Amino acid sequence: MLEIENLRAGYGHVIVLREISIRVSQDQIVGLFGANGAGKTTLIRAISGLASVHAGEIRFLGERVSNMSAQALVRRGLIQIPQGRLLFGEMSVRENLELGAYLIWTREDFDRQLEFVHTLFPILRERADQSAGLLSGGEQQMLALARALMGKPRCLLLDEPSLGLAPKVFNTILDAVRRIHRRGIPVLIAEQNVRKILKFADYCYVLENGRVVLEGEPQSLSGEAEVRAFYLGASSP
Repeated sequence: MLEIENLRAGYGHVIVLREISIRVSQDQIVGLFGANGAGKTTLIRAISGLASVHAGEIRFLGERVSNMSAQALVRRGLIQIPQGRLLFGEMSVRENLELGAYLIWTREDFDRQLEFVHTLFPILRERADQSAGLLSGGEQQMLALARALMGKPRCLLLDEPSLGLAPKVFNTILDAVRRIHRRGIPVLIAEQNVRKILKFADYCYVLENGRVVLEGEPQSLSGEAEVRAFYLGASSP
């Protein structure tokens, strides 16, 4: 589905990522861990066409998409939910969802996707005419995820979805992501909330200083001393 091999990427001439190789299969939720500055967001942005790829390859659905424009990637179904959500705050909830559906050409498809996101997040139906900027943080994250779903993604990239959310609200977001994944949509999720993602993902990668330093199934990483020390606390069981 999504394959990254020996990726070197960054901004302009500044290299942030070095020899990154990861894979997201059709049936997987993949977690991406790392402290602030480790390169998680840069990797998500490089995959999304928003950071410069200097070497290596990004392939999506068997096609080489390295340095392809963000618009072209969205048209192929590779859609990012950015850190901080980046909604259009003065526009209504409905208008934000309509913007996410700009690739949908028929009323039937639009209504079908809208019904799906309203089923997933009923509060968005109730808040349809409300300005997005007046929503709570949790409701804004729901809207950001729903807006991405309106584009009929074939793979979702989530960057720090827990940012600014209470634990209970983040659990609601993760439950929604599980339901989305059950519809056959693979997910790459960059997060600092390692405890939750280790219970949630099928496979995980740990970044440090722009490189993959650990990878494996959650059960194996839970026992890694490096993960416990840096992300779970040295005394974690």
